[in-house]
Amino acid sequence: MSTTETTTIAPAGTWSADPVHSLVGFEVSYLAGTFRGQFRDAFVTLTVADDGHSTLEGTTDVASVDVKDENLNAHLLSPDFFDAENFPQLAFEAEDITVAGDRITADGEITIRGVTEPVTVTGTASSPLEDPWGNLRLGLTLTATVDRTDFGLKWNNPLPSGDAALANDVTIIAELQLVKAA
Repeated sequence: MSTTETTTIAPAGTWSADPVHSLVGFEVSYLAGTFRGQFRDAFVTLTVADDGHSTLEGTTDVASVDVKDENLNAHLLSPDFFDAENFPQLAFEAEDITVAGDRITADGEITIRGVTEPVTVTGTASSPLEDPWGNLRLGLTLTATVDRTDFGLKWNNPLPSGDAALANDVTIIAELQLVKAA
C-alpha cells in the first residue's frame, strides 16, 4: 500500500483569478456532438492559510454566458435554463483542497438556479511562478460533472427516435491563472 504525500496548494495568501487569462465554461452532449459555452464574468478566489488549509470560492454572473449565438444566449438566460432574472449568479465553494503531486481534489458545493448540491472537483495545479511583472501566479485546471436536472434545468427537445437531444450530465471546466495579492 503506497502513501500519497499531501502538500499545500500554494504559499499562504489570497489568490484571485486573472480574468484575461482564466476561463470558466461548460460542455454537454447535444445532438451528434458536444456543445460548449463559457461565462465571461467569473470571479474566483483561492485563500491559503498559514497552516496550509485552503478554500476555493467562485461566482459568475449568469448574464455573462457566451455560446456564440445571440438567440441561444437568450434561451439559456430564460426560465427554460438558468432563469437569470430570478437567479443571476452561479456559485461554488470548497474547503480542504487535497494536493498530491500536481493533482488536486476538493469537495464542495455548487449553486445553480438557487439549488445547492455537493460536487467534487478534480484537476491539476502548476507550481507557483513569478511572472515578468513580479506577481506570483498559480495555474489550476479543474473539472466537475453535474446533472443539470438536479438544478431545475430540465428543458429538452426529443429527437424523432425518442431520445433526448440534450444530455443531462454537464461538465464544468475552470482553467484559471490565479495571482497572489501583494
